[in-house]
Amino acid sequence: MESPKEGGSETKDLERRNHELAVINAVARELNRSVDLQQALRFTLARVAELLGLETGWIWLMEGREPYLAATMNLPAALAENPPLMDGSRYCYCLDTYKKGDLEGAANVNVLACSRLSGLVDGTDGLRYHASIPLYSGETKLGVMNVASHDWRSLSPEDLRLLYTTGDLLSIAVERARLFARSSLLGASEERNRLAREIHDTIAQGLAATALRLETAEALLEAGSPDKAREEVSRALALTRTNLEEARRSVLDLRAAPLEGRSLAGALALLTGRWERETGTAARFRAVNGARPLPPRVETGLYRICQEALNNAARHAAADRVTVLLTLTPEEVRLRVEDDGRGFDPSLVPPGRHGLSGMRERARLLGGSLGISSTPGGGTRVEAKVPLEGG
Repeated sequence: MESPKEGGSETKDLERRNHELAVINAVARELNRSVDLQQALRFTLARVAELLGLETGWIWLMEGREPYLAATMNLPAALAENPPLMDGSRYCYCLDTYKKGDLEGAANVNVLACSRLSGLVDGTDGLRYHASIPLYSGETKLGVMNVASHDWRSLSPEDLRLLYTTGDLLSIAVERARLFARSSLLGASEERNRLAREIHDTIAQGLAATALRLETAEALLEAGSPDKAREEVSRALALTRTNLEEARRSVLDLRAAPLEGRSLAGALALLTGRWERETGTAARFRAVNGARPLPPRVETGLYRICQEALNNAARHAAADRVTVLLTLTPEEVRLRVEDDGRGFDPSLVPPGRHGLSGMRERARLLGGSLGISSTPGGGTRVEAKVPLEGG
């Protein structure tokens, strides 16, 4: 006969398993529904924390061969307030193991000493270890999910199997979100082709009509009918104005991003290097989590802000050195252009000068802000901050 104690233990075990299944099913439903990558990552971290009673987590995703920090949950202050410590290019035991192919199955998902936390004492809430869950799509490496607790406990084999199951679900969601993003880019390319056809069908025809009006006016002048010729010239001018507006609209719509297929970090590195060669002023570019992909409009806007800030430095700063720093976190992207030049008093600069209003407007259109810090003789710092959707 089953003792009350054994019956109570079995009941608790059944309740635990039911709860685990409920959470896994909730994760599966949400990941199947959403094509928003950030939403999927944050939701998964939160549900895993609920499932295993953990407080902290973060997810690395691979962009090509480079990892970037894609999502976080309750990072300790020492990490949250110091993005370079969470730079994907920084040496990391779990990422290095993963990239070598030694972090493949549930049996290899172990509690690892965290190289990012070594040497840190304050601000980590006692966090020293984490579990790493590899994310794969077939043979393709997608990234690593890390989870931890401040009062760390060794995860049981059942816990690790649940984590690996969640990792499989998340891998599928990552692939779906990326496929959706690629299809959106394909749609944008098709839209550019449509606009190109529209230019041919509208502007080209309008120019032909203008030329015909002008030829008619010339014939009327030769025939001694200046009044009728004047009417044709007026019509030609009206057509020209219409075509000019149409051309402006189409060019704005068709204007390709200046990155030419590169990541923002890659494009800014090239821009900074070219600026250094052209001006003779020493320039250094650095990126933190630069492998992270960004929406094209954010990339384009920040590239133009950097371009304008560098142009200002070349025209006004008389600097010996310029530094460009791009920092990407799951929540925002920050771009800083700093020089050691002559500086200025921002309050004395007339509106529209130094391209400041244009840079501020670009940042505003991206939902962000632009700050200018400068003093006469103390150099200048331009810093744009743009929140990332779903961050």
